[in-house]
Amino acid sequence: MTNPDIDIPVRAPQQTGSDDTILPFAVKALDLRGRIVRLGAAVDTVLASHDYPTPVAKLLGEAIVLTVMLGSALKFDGRFILQTKSDGPLHMLVVDFTSPGTVRACARFAADKVAAAIAANTAQPGKLLGHGHLAMTIDQGPDMSRYQGLVPLEGGDLEQAAHEYFSRSEQIPTRVRLAVAEEFRAGDGGRRRHWRAGGILLQFLPNSIERSRQADLHPGDAPPGTEAHVVPEDDAWVEGRSLIATVEDIELIDPALSSERLAYRLFHERGVRVFRAAPVQAQCSCSREGVETMLRSFSQADRDDMVEDGRITVTCEFCSSTYVFQPSEVASAQPA
Repeated sequence: MTNPDIDIPVRAPQQTGSDDTILPFAVKALDLRGRIVRLGAAVDTVLASHDYPTPVAKLLGEAIVLTVMLGSALKFDGRFILQTKSDGPLHMLVVDFTSPGTVRACARFAADKVAAAIAANTAQPGKLLGHGHLAMTIDQGPDMSRYQGLVPLEGGDLEQAAHEYFSRSEQIPTRVRLAVAEEFRAGDGGRRRHWRAGGILLQFLPNSIERSRQADLHPGDAPPGTEAHVVPEDDAWVEGRSLIATVEDIELIDPALSSERLAYRLFHERGVRVFRAAPVQAQCSCSREGVETMLRSFSQADRDDMVEDGRITVTCEFCSSTYVFQPSEVASAQPA
């Protein structure tokens, strides 16, 4: 965490704008640390550019919040990538967070199966995702090795997958809450929906290693049949976990409730300190120059197959930007 910027006083919590921010906080009395993410325009820009079916958009919104919460912990310039791959109607979610605070995302799904699930009222997150895996990748740049953690998707939602990830890979007692909803606003020509999203991550990080051991830790790489190590949970973590369980979805997305006030509401009895909020924005890394370079890397035969109506059209899967080229613009240079 950075140097503290704001201390929330017990009787007069500071209220500031929270949209598109990441707010770190700490509850020293309980050895808790966490982050609150509030997204307005950032998540709306991503979701509005795709016009996905509502259940798909909500799941992608949750994935964006989760990725921002985890990626914002990077202490170096790099990327944090969350990706699901599964056998459900929603085949894949991809969210790419680049430090210090830009995000892009997209989804792949079977439109007919998603529509059938919506019609049958079975478009719950676990059913849409199905079974597969969730991968979290830390990319520190071309000269550094990538780190990747994998957890199974077994018919549950993204919150459950995140808890499984921290239990298996990090072995840090962690709880996550995610929320996404549509806000309808009156405007020219009728009402348009705007997406909002929010989340809170809470972790138990005491100085003592023994105190950080949570009950029923996954045995990790132990031989098959090894039982999980069971120890009594620390009272401080039990209290923190119970408090975050009380957070309602509306508290995470309400534009009238600041992140500072939410932290105060949850932890004021124990004393909570918040730190300087960091901004986050939707921003794709695609460009005409980058697409042109990519096309030139293909063989002439491959580029010929891409030509339709005398031109090559490429649409970015992340931001839906479309780039149109004449075949001659991307032809490989002829050897001298």
